Order: sequence, then C-alpha cells, then structure tokens
Amino acid sequence: MANAETQNPFFKSWDTVHGTIPFSEVNDTHWIPAIERGISTANAEIKAITDNKAKADFNNTIVALERVGADLDKVLGTYFPLLSADATDEMLQQSVQISQMLSEYSTSIILNEPLWKRVKAVYDNRKAYNLCPEDSMLLQKTYDSFAQSGATLEGKDRDEFKRLNSELSALTTQFGQNVKKELPTYKIYLAKEDLAGLPQTQIDAAALAAKEDGKEGQYLFTLEAPVYMAFMKYADRRDLREKMWRLYTGRNIKGEYSNIEVLKKIADTRRRLANLLGKETYAHHSLVNTMAQNPEAVYDLLNRLREAYTPAMKKEMAELTAFASETTGSKMEIKPWDYSYWANKHRAAKYAFDEEAMRPYFELNNVINGVFGLATRLYGLNFKENPDIQVYHQDVKAFDVTDADGKFVGVLYTDFFPRASKSPGAWMTNFKEQWTDKDGKDSRPHVSIVMNFTKPTADKPSLLTPYEVETFLHEFGHSLHGLLATGKYKSLSGTNVYRDFVELPSQFNENYLNEREYLDTFAKHYQTGEAIPDSLVNGLITSAQYGAAYACMRQLMFGFLDMAWHTTKAPVDDAVAFEAQAVKPVEIFAAEEGSMTSPQFSHIFSGGYAAGYYSYKWAEVLDADAFSVFKKNGIFDPATAKSFKENILMRGGSENPAELYRRFRGGEPNIDALLIRDGIKQPEAPAAKSINIDREHKN
Repeated sequence: MANAETQNPFFKSWDTVHGTIPFSEVNDTHWIPAIERGISTANAEIKAITDNKAKADFNNTIVALERVGADLDKVLGTYFPLLSADATDEMLQQSVQISQMLSEYSTSIILNEPLWKRVKAVYDNRKAYNLCPEDSMLLQKTYDSFAQSGATLEGKDRDEFKRLNSELSALTTQFGQNVKKELPTYKIYLAKEDLAGLPQTQIDAAALAAKEDGKEGQYLFTLEAPVYMAFMKYADRRDLREKMWRLYTGRNIKGEYSNIEVLKKIADTRRRLANLLGKETYAHHSLVNTMAQNPEAVYDLLNRLREAYTPAMKKEMAELTAFASETTGSKMEIKPWDYSYWANKHRAAKYAFDEEAMRPYFELNNVINGVFGLATRLYGLNFKENPDIQVYHQDVKAFDVTDADGKFVGVLYTDFFPRASKSPGAWMTNFKEQWTDKDGKDSRPHVSIVMNFTKPTADKPSLLTPYEVETFLHEFGHSLHGLLATGKYKSLSGTNVYRDFVELPSQFNENYLNEREYLDTFAKHYQTGEAIPDSLVNGLITSAQYGAAYACMRQLMFGFLDMAWHTTKAPVDDAVAFEAQAVKPVEIFAAEEGSMTSPQFSHIFSGGYAAGYYSYKWAEVLDADAFSVFKKNGIFDPATAKSFKENILMRGGSENPAELYRRFRGGEPNIDALLIRDGIKQPEAPAAKSINIDREHKN
C-alpha cells in the first residue's frame, strides 16, 4: 500500500507550476484507486458534517458540504477531460466501472437522510441568516440538488430511484462510447479521379492520411468533422457526397455499436426518474433550474423562431433549387447531401465570395494571436506560452494568463487537431475550477479548449476556414467565462451557470468574426504577410446572412427532437417513427431511410443537454441582443467591455442570470436583434415582445 501511495500521483501534492497536473506521472492504473480513495475521503468528510452536534447552519452544513471531495475532484478533473481528449482503450473500458462508482457515490449523498435533514433545516430557516446573493444561490442550489434528486423519496421509491440512477449512468456512458468507437471505423479510400472540386488543402490532407495508414498513392477520407464537412461542401461527385452523407447519418443505427435500444432506454429511464419525483416528464424536472423553467417556455421560443424563420427558409431553398437547376441545365431536387455543396456555390456566385479563398489568411498561429488579442483588447488579458507546464499530448500547448497588471489569472491549455484518441467536435472544459478557500485565498482555474481543426501537412501549416475560426472564438468565449471567475464557491464558479445561460459568452464571441475592425488585427496571408483583401472581408460580412434561416431551422430541429424525447409520457417503441414525427414542424428535407439524428445525438444522450438543446437558441437571442450594445457603443468600447466582463464573465452562477444580464443590458432582451442580424427583420420594424428572463423560482 505504501508503494502504491508513493507511485500514485493523486495520493500526493503536486509540486508543479501553478499546481498543474503532472501528466507524465499519470497512467491508467491510477484512476480507480485514486477515485476509490477520493470517495472514501469524501464520505468521511460528509460523516463529519452529519456527526456534528451543533445545530445545522449555513457554514457548518452548506459551506462544509461545498468543500467536500477535494481529493476526488482532483482526480476527476484530470480523468474526464482526458477521456474526451486523449483516451486510451483502458480508460474507455474503465469508464463504465467509474461511472457506476460515481453514480453510487452521488446517490449515497442525496439519499443520506441525516445530511438531507441538516440541509433542509438550514433552507427552512434561510431568512434568519441574512445571506448575500452568492450565499443564497449556494443554499438554493444545494437544496434543489437534494430535492430534485430523490431526497424526499422513501422506502421502495427511494430504492427504485437509486437503481434507475445507476442504470442511467451506465446507459449514457455506453451511448457515448458507441459514438466514439464507431466513428473511426469508417475509412473511405478514393482515387485521384474521384476528387474533382475538392480544394488542394483537402487533397493533400487525404494523401497524407492514406500514407500514414500505409496506402500511399490513395486518398483517405474519414467522418471526422473537418474532413466530412469539407467533402460535403466541395466534392463535385454527387454519388460520393450521398455515400458520405449516408455513412455519417447512418452511424450507430445497426451493428455492434447501435444506440437505438440504448437511447430508448435512456429516455424512458429519465422519464421514470422524473415520475418518481412527481414530475410529468423529464423536461418538467430538468428545466426547473434554468432561465426557461418549464417546457411551455421552451416551446414558446422554438415556435416563435419557427414562425419567424420558416418563410425565409422556404425562400432560401427555392432560390437554391433554381440556382442549381440553372447551373446544371436540368431540374434539380436538393437533397440533404446537396445542400452544403450548392449553398457554397450559390453563396460564392451571389456575393463573389469563396470561403476556401480565406484559408491562407487564417493560419492557425495568426488566428491564435487574433483570438487571444480580442481578450487583451476587451478585458486586458495577456497569454504567454509556458513550456514548463506539462501537457498530455505533443499537440497541446499551455499558456499563463495574466491581467493588465500582470496578476496571474489562470492556465489555458489548447488542443487543436484530430486524433484517434479524441472525441469529435469542440469543447471547453476545466482541469481545475476557480474558488476561494476557507482562508480567503483565490484558487485560480486551469482551463482547456479542445477542437478538431484541419491539420498541417508537410508543406502547409494549419489553415482554417471561417467556420473553424468561429468555432475557436466560441470555445474561447467559454474559456473566458472560466478564467475570469471570481466567486467564492466552486459549484457556482465560471461556467457553472444555468444551462440556457452558459452559451452566452461563447456565442457572443462569434459576432467578432464579421467585424472588419477585428479581422484587421490578425488576418494576413501566411506566406506574404498581406492583409486580408477588402473583397474577401466584404464577401464574408455581406454573405453572413446567407442561409441564416436554414441554419436556424436546423438548430430548431435539434431542439424539437430533444424536447420530444424528454417530454414523452410513455416508453417509445419505434425510434425511427418517433424522430420523424418530432422534427416534422421544422422539417427541411424528407426523412431518408437508414439515416437518423438521435443515435449520434451525444449532446442529449451522453452529454449535459437533455431537455436543454434549446439553450443554444435561447442564448443566441441573448448574444445578439448583447452584441447590439457593443455595435451601438463601439465593438471595442472599454466601458461596455468592462460591464460585460464584470456582470457576465466574472460572476459565474453567483446570482440569477436574469439579474446579471439585466444589469449589463439595462433592460430586457427580445428576439429583435437576432432577427435583424439574420436579415429576417428590418431594423425599423416594430419591436418584438421581450422574452421573459425573470421567471419566479419555484421549488
């Protein structure tokens, strides 16, 4: 045991730069012993709370519970980010066991009767404590986490809740693993004559991928996001686009990694858990602690956007169909595998603009300087690479982040390129949250942003598309929310906010991509140093509204599908028919046999967005409204940036987000700014009804 404790890095303090993780010392034999010890230590800390003979109060119960589990957080804050960004086969195998261990641990806390009685006693007597807003939020969040997780249940209901919770944990883990395991199994080898229309950057990358796979002279395409998206946008061969689309949307439907039965069980298990807690559906249960608060408010937003965007979407599709028909000389029916291809050509023809022509001006290192520079100009932050901080993969870099006075703000890790050990997509996560310890010391965060950008080749650096730059800005917005946190409590720090508020900082950042004043700060040709030409910038800006209605309807489709799965009142028998019916109100293309969204919909079946995907659109209303203030005052206006930083980015979940937003905005938001930005509404049109972001909290 002594030897194990000496060798396991999680059993000792870390004498590293800023207390960062010593990744070189961590291996797969350490996870489970460290988690077991972390749970044991946490249970002892909880027992100390329940054994306390003093009357329960805010400090000895609520704050004490908030401080529980530091050792466990240390290992989980390493394990889960790596599970997504650089997982080994052993980690994937262990994840099922770990997920069950953590489910049992969290359930044991929620169903700890003496602990629940102390929490309830403090909550029932809350008016006597005269708490500040942040303390009040911690108390409310703590109470709700118990009340909404089965603490009020007794007898058989309590046992059933515990069983279902454990089952749900295993199912969501299985869903995520199936998505991750099936994706790399698709390898599409093409010959040179199949590549018509593809940009040379994509061809070079495919040649390199084939060479690395031992098949030099061929061209390897996978279903990884940047590869798939570029192929669908540029490949002239319609039959190959259809093949790729059917492979991509046919994943996890059949075979070893099928998620059909898994997702049906997930939805039904969530429904049964909600029913045990007295809620009609899972959405009614899940939405309590959100800005929306209930399914009716979600559907109100989705339907208002559907009504506003449907006419524009039909007009867009009619124009696109006419363009494709005229170009080919024969009547065209736009299929889902045609949209990206023809939309790209139509956009280029309409605005004399080609996104691919922008790649040379978006070299990754220049973009990094531009994205970091945005935070420097708005919030006074500075970023300096620190080679003394260990990283978990050679592609990863670590940066010291400091403020305008040179004070340490936090650590930022960047991880940009695809690999077999990494999940698809892009995300921000924390290796360590921000909090203030019991002695008043501010413990600063360690934040990571992970993406899957186009990789460099032998003769070209990584050159990004505008979409990839937008993705970078998005995830960087999340990282700023984490880095700038100044709260007292870890559970309310940074991105630990209401789910339909968390996307505001990230989506707000995306607005800068269409601002010439910002692009001029970094967009230059990677070979000549030439500034990005006016023609390209004007094309990017004027074409920004192109396809806005289609994009909105596609997001609404995800939102309606999510809400359908989580407002079910009975088990779903036929997942295919269920999905088809769910998306009918926002259907763009007729359903194609063998293609579905649900089996790969990781956001809602293995991520944290169950009954919450609508939050992207909810936050989009807020981000457009917020950026309209910057547009009015100046996109780099110091006073506006200071207000956004202090009222939104620094505050985390320390107060109700409606109050934080109102404090920044000076009033209520509505959907007008979004409709105007997307070209759906003219600025002089009558104002729309404000969205209600101040719903009374109800237990």
